Amino acid sequence: MSITRLFAQRLLSVRLQSLTATSHRSVVRPVTPISPLVLHIQPQSKIRYSSKTPKDDPDEMGKQQITLKNVKGSRDWAGVDIAVRDKIFEKITTTFKKHGAVSLDTPVFELKEVLAGKYGEDSKLIYDLADQGGEISSLRYDLTVPFARWLAMNAGVNSIKRYHLAKVYRRDQPAVTKGRMREFYQCDFDIAGTYDPMLPDSEVLALTVEILDSLNIGEYTIKLNHRQILDGLFEVCGVPQDKIRPISSAVDKLDKSPWEEVRKEMTEQKGLDPEIADKIGQFVLKKGGRDLLEELEKTESLASNETIKKGLADLRLLFDYLDIYDVTKKISFDLSLARGLDYYTGVIYEVVTELSAPPAVSQNPTIATKGKKKAKINKDDPDADRSDDDTVGVGSIAAGGRYDDLVGMFSGKAKIPCVGISFGVDRIYSIIRKRLEDSQQPLRSSEVDVYVMAMPEGSGENKNGFLKERMALANQLWKGGIKAEFLAKACPKMQVQFKAAENADVPFAVIIFNEQLGLDTVRIKKLGLRDLPEGHPEKEGIAVPVKDLVEEVKKRLESTTGIEQYISRVKLEENVVTGAESSTST
Repeated sequence: MSITRLFAQRLLSVRLQSLTATSHRSVVRPVTPISPLVLHIQPQSKIRYSSKTPKDDPDEMGKQQITLKNVKGSRDWAGVDIAVRDKIFEKITTTFKKHGAVSLDTPVFELKEVLAGKYGEDSKLIYDLADQGGEISSLRYDLTVPFARWLAMNAGVNSIKRYHLAKVYRRDQPAVTKGRMREFYQCDFDIAGTYDPMLPDSEVLALTVEILDSLNIGEYTIKLNHRQILDGLFEVCGVPQDKIRPISSAVDKLDKSPWEEVRKEMTEQKGLDPEIADKIGQFVLKKGGRDLLEELEKTESLASNETIKKGLADLRLLFDYLDIYDVTKKISFDLSLARGLDYYTGVIYEVVTELSAPPAVSQNPTIATKGKKKAKINKDDPDADRSDDDTVGVGSIAAGGRYDDLVGMFSGKAKIPCVGISFGVDRIYSIIRKRLEDSQQPLRSSEVDVYVMAMPEGSGENKNGFLKERMALANQLWKGGIKAEFLAKACPKMQVQFKAAENADVPFAVIIFNEQLGLDTVRIKKLGLRDLPEGHPEKEGIAVPVKDLVEEVKKRLESTTGIEQYISRVKLEENVVTGAESSTST
């Protein structure tokens, strides 16, 4: 080896050690109690700026003050937040496709008459739009009604497995940090068509367990009920026919309100006879599994009702199928589950976790204000964000059921039975974020695996940053399926390149040698390491031929963790969330 070549190698070694100890020191991120999820971008909630217009412009009013902020119940997504959310999307849609679903997209707005009368008491939460050219329209409230409208418009489609990932809009009271938004994503999976009883229903529930287990959200329970059982129960108790839907809506609040409050709503607000309310209370607080099913079948007053008998027969068959899919252990037959939407006709279900229920119930809930005394919440203000309200939980993270008559509401087309489920991505994200914070695991904000760098050579007009060589290496990695980046400057300083890799949390660098060492060999260096002893192979990086670069990088990536691994592997310690052994369904 020539003296020049030895000198160049030594120079590269000295520079790498110096840069790793100084400029790149901040790349090293030891695990600390500070969760990397805190690093997600948090813009100022409100920014004021002024706009001065020319005085000689008669159409302008001079100085204008504008406050920049998010609309209530909405948020921006960036950095770690959107990277985790995108991975949630990927896991959910991959499972949908595995079960044979095809994608469907519909407009974000629908004719108001299409949405009217489908959501019961929640119809007041629909966003109506101003008249635009004679059409009265509204923002979609969910993805189910647009799907039914699409089926009614397409006479040639009588059966389909469909999935839809899109935003929906509800003028609900927001709690942004708990995933309760006015603009939020839903991921829907539906099976439309005539099949043997409970086969599609059981597949939807099996798919739900498959998705939630893959997301590793912790303990969860699928609450299950049947509209025919609930409606028949109300009939047996003496509820007038015109009050069944309003009373059903009241019962559905038992997951967040005690029976006394629900009973008061039934009797004082909805005019139900107190004796009838007490009869309802004897049943709707029951929950269990097959044991509850058998108990209802043996209850003479219920078993004689034809509507209830049909519902019980459906659930008995459904439990048999769920045993085959090995998901029965996740199911809780819960008579308080009502699902307020008017279009459900059969099996209904929703998924709850330990964060679904409110953490506390208080007569005077408060909102924590940074640096200030807690402020009382005005419960009557529908626009107040209740992120810090202890009486508000995350709520259910997925819900759905059977809706056999919805398509027929839109046309004379023959009835198309449907069953499906909708996943609330924002609520799932809020739970995963909480788990990641509690686990104190580092989390990358980018999925880039390799940063291509070069040690600049020369000075002045002769300075060489090896731009074309960096571009060629990045292209080689891209074609090999590796996520890579390089700094888009002709001759950046090495410190600047390390800083760019740090900002993107990139785990590996590929560093180009100087000209004296040739350009057919590069070094692969694992970033984030320091205080390595002399002679350690990662001190200066591992020299590899350029022709073998893709293969060598892939070998190293197999042992690293990214966002995919954080979602699929993160575990909660038993002392982080109390009661992790048992799911919370009340």
